[in-house]
Amino acid sequence: MARVRFPEGFHWSTATAAYQIEGAWLDDGKGESIWDRFVRTPERIKNGDTGDVACDHYHRYAEDIALMRAMNLTSYRFSVAWPRIQPSGSGAPNPKGLDFYNRLIDALLKAGIRPLPTLYHWDLPQALEDAGGWPRRDTAWRFADYAETVMQAFGDRVSHWLIFNEPVIFTTIGYLAGLHAPGRRDRAAFLRATHTVNLAQGEAFRAMRAVSSDAMLGTAFSMSPCEPATDSAADAAAAERFHRFINTWSLEPVLTGRYPEAYLDGVPLAAMGVQNGDLERVRAPLDFIGINLYFRTLVANAPDDPHLGAFAVGPLGGADGPRTDFGSEVWPDALYDMVMRITRDYDRPVIEITENGCAYNDAPDSAGHVNDQRRIDFYRGYLSALARAIEEGADVRGYHAWSLLDNFEWAEGYSKRFGLVYVDFPTGKRTLKASGQWYARVAAEGGFEA
Repeated sequence: MARVRFPEGFHWSTATAAYQIEGAWLDDGKGESIWDRFVRTPERIKNGDTGDVACDHYHRYAEDIALMRAMNLTSYRFSVAWPRIQPSGSGAPNPKGLDFYNRLIDALLKAGIRPLPTLYHWDLPQALEDAGGWPRRDTAWRFADYAETVMQAFGDRVSHWLIFNEPVIFTTIGYLAGLHAPGRRDRAAFLRATHTVNLAQGEAFRAMRAVSSDAMLGTAFSMSPCEPATDSAADAAAAERFHRFINTWSLEPVLTGRYPEAYLDGVPLAAMGVQNGDLERVRAPLDFIGINLYFRTLVANAPDDPHLGAFAVGPLGGADGPRTDFGSEVWPDALYDMVMRITRDYDRPVIEITENGCAYNDAPDSAGHVNDQRRIDFYRGYLSALARAIEEGADVRGYHAWSLLDNFEWAEGYSKRFGLVYVDFPTGKRTLKASGQWYARVAAEGGFEA
């Protein structure tokens, strides 16, 4: 059997998000977020679930760090809840909110684990949404102020940061499709939101760099390799347009100061609210690129679509690989293909895989063990593909499995389990799954037998 190996110093990690695990939704002065409001809208969330308690990580973080140590992790990606720091989205920071993240960061460092905070993982303060949300240009400056506040509080101990999590996803699903918070279906608002978020990314980068000149700053971009559904030239062109939107609509501006040519009639700059000087303001030399990837996307030409002229064929991937319990196709080559494309297109940037994972709803057996072999097989396949990309020249420094814990899975509530650790939600009891034990061995050994 061949040995799959990773470089010395490679970071083995898991990823989480504040709203999905913290709970304590109104504790210690935290303000209301758009998700706190959205989950209370009838028929938005499966089973009427909320993140009010979630995994209660706010009170049980020490227990969760002990699990990270048991898994031999060297990094932990988490997010800072903006409403916990600035309850109304602006103004002086909430001391008790700062205290929580200070305790978390200090405990991680004491455990020998690198803290990797994400500034924004979808929980906009509701007060800012009431004022217009991400479509409102002023939100970019509110976010930059927040970024500066967080960097001033934690930058003395935190070396690596992510600014946003999946900007294209939260703007599309939140303002165009209406499936996630804040639940709006408004194309004009969506277009403005994408540009405001890109402005916020550049402004936050500069605000954070001004506080800490040696901080390493990136963003976690949602990505999926776009393959033409057929051999036709029309589908190939459609797949490229789809790639430019779902993979590089926020990446291209921050790295180059221009929007990619994704739309049939050119970039809709006026509809996006782009002003003179904006394209320079969105630009910032990110130190590394985070890639969140779950599946590939098959794309077909769509002559009746006046925007991208393309559509994704089938749900969550192709039809050739097995399916997770979320319905996504398991296709490990997707990770190799995406990493290699970003490596080629952007002159071999530093990359971290900031999310990759799968939902399987295996439960404890009569002995209390969670034997989730399918999840082990998933990680074995995707990590093998990642190792191949590294061998072929990709500069990948870390892998963050989604997720540490079974958690609140947005519109799916608690119906889908992504964790390496099983959570019994009524009691909060944690159980390390077989996949978590396997991942612990991989982290300890820096690889595994293929």
